[in-house]
Amino acid sequence: MNLEQNKALAAEFFACFGRSDVAGALAMMTDDATWWIGGKTRLFPLAGLKTKAQMGELLNSIVPTMKNGLKITPKAMTAEGDRVAVEAESFGEFPDGRVYNNEYHFLVLVRDGKVAAVKEYLDTMHTAEILGG
Repeated sequence: MNLEQNKALAAEFFACFGRSDVAGALAMMTDDATWWIGGKTRLFPLAGLKTKAQMGELLNSIVPTMKNGLKITPKAMTAEGDRVAVEAESFGEFPDGRVYNNEYHFLVLVRDGKVAAVKEYLDTMHTAEILGG
């Protein structure tokens, strides 16, 4: 895939969450994909390296419970080789009125037309406050 195709893949991957389509996002990942979330696990239990299955469980416990999914809007993307750097902002509202509105830097590794790895840097304090962990 070329750089523009890699960026389009990353954009579509994150667009799945705004449609509450966790299964669609997971289908875009390689079988051995990993997802790393920044933070110290002793302070932020969601932090660390997760398998595709573990991320699927986590995402399925959050995204479908939001009123209109978790919209992740890329603000800027830069691609080089098999990597796409994505600056993004999320917005999701829970039925109880809690609003999850975070800022991110994602590094997406593409392999054979699929997402092979994600590194997620985010505001861990906001996530802990809204999601409780």
